[in-house]
Amino acid sequence: MKALHNKINNNLLKARMATVDEKRVTLSFYRYYHLEDPSGFRDALYKSLDQYQVFGRVYVATEGINAQISVPESQFEGFREALYAVPWLKGVRLNIAVEDDGRSFYKLTVKVRSKIVADGLDDKSFDVTQRGQPLDARSFNALTEQPDTVIVDMRNHYESEVGYFKGAIRPDVATFREALPLVEAMLRDQKEKNVVMYCTGGIRCEKASAYMLHKGFKHVFMVEGGIIKYAHECQEEQLENKFIGKNFVFDERLGERISTEIVAHCHQCGVACDTHKNCANDACHILFIQCPDCTSKYRDCCSPECADFLLLPEAERLALRGKYQFNGSKFGKGGRLKSIPPPSAAK
Repeated sequence: MKALHNKINNNLLKARMATVDEKRVTLSFYRYYHLEDPSGFRDALYKSLDQYQVFGRVYVATEGINAQISVPESQFEGFREALYAVPWLKGVRLNIAVEDDGRSFYKLTVKVRSKIVADGLDDKSFDVTQRGQPLDARSFNALTEQPDTVIVDMRNHYESEVGYFKGAIRPDVATFREALPLVEAMLRDQKEKNVVMYCTGGIRCEKASAYMLHKGFKHVFMVEGGIIKYAHECQEEQLENKFIGKNFVFDERLGERISTEIVAHCHQCGVACDTHKNCANDACHILFIQCPDCTSKYRDCCSPECADFLLLPEAERLALRGKYQFNGSKFGKGGRLKSIPPPSAAK
C-alpha cells in the first residue's frame, strides 16, 4: 500500500523541483461544509491528489476544507474533474494565482485539523453560512466610493505590510484569531455603516463577515474570492485596480505582484522593498523583508549574527542550536517588529 504522506527529505524535494521544467498551475480553494469523517476523507483525498501529481498544503476539518496547491498543466483537467466528482466540492471556486513561477510547492501535505482556519471562535454560537454579501470587483469599487463604507483587511500585519486596498483599516495583529475581536471593538460605533471585509482568497473574510453579522453589524460585505479573484476581474474587465502593492501568499513564492507600487521597506536598511524571505539560518528562520543589497551583505540572513552562525560547521551549529536567541526565536513569523534589531545572543 502506498504511503499517504511524503517520506523524502525536504531539501531533496526542493532541489528536484528546481530541475523540473514542467509547467504547473498554482491555485487555492476552500469550502465550509459539515464533514462527518475528516480522517477518512483526508486519506481518500490524498490518494486522489497524489494521482495527479498535486503538491501543496491541504487542511481538512469537520467544518470543511482549505487548500493551497499546484498542479501540472497537463494534469489540470483530470484534477478538476476528480475534485468536482466529490458532491460537496462540485463547482468549488478555484482561485488561480495572479503571478506564478510554478514552484510554489514541492510536496503534498494533507492534514486533519480542528478547524480549516484557526479563529478562536465558538462556532456553535453563530451560523457561519450566514455570511456577508459577496462583492465582485466592479461592485467593490462602486461601494468603496461611498462615504459610509469602511474597508477592513482581515489579514495579518506582515501580509498587509506589502499590499492593501486603498483606505483600508489594517489591524496590527499576528493572527486571524486576534483580528476578530479587535475589528469588532474598532467598529463598535459604526454598526450602521457598510463594512467591507477582505483577505487573500476569501476564507477568512467569509468567517469574519458571519461573525460581524452575529455581533449586530447591519451591512456586512466580503470580497468574493479575495484579493486573487479581485485582481483577475480587474484585469479581465479593465477596471480600476484599488489594491496597491503585493499580495502575500503562504507558499514558496511569499508574494504575487498586483500593482507596481512598492509600499513596504527593507527591515534592515529602510529602502523601498517588498520582498519577503525567511532567514537562511534555520535556527532563526524569521520572516522578514530584505532588499538585494542587504541580501548580499547579510548572505540571506536577518542579522550579522545569523550570517556568522551560518558559516559554522553543521555539527557545531547543531550543538549550539537552542543556546542562542535569534530574531526568529524571539519574535517568530507573527512578530510585531517593523524593523529587525540585532538578536541578543546568550552568553
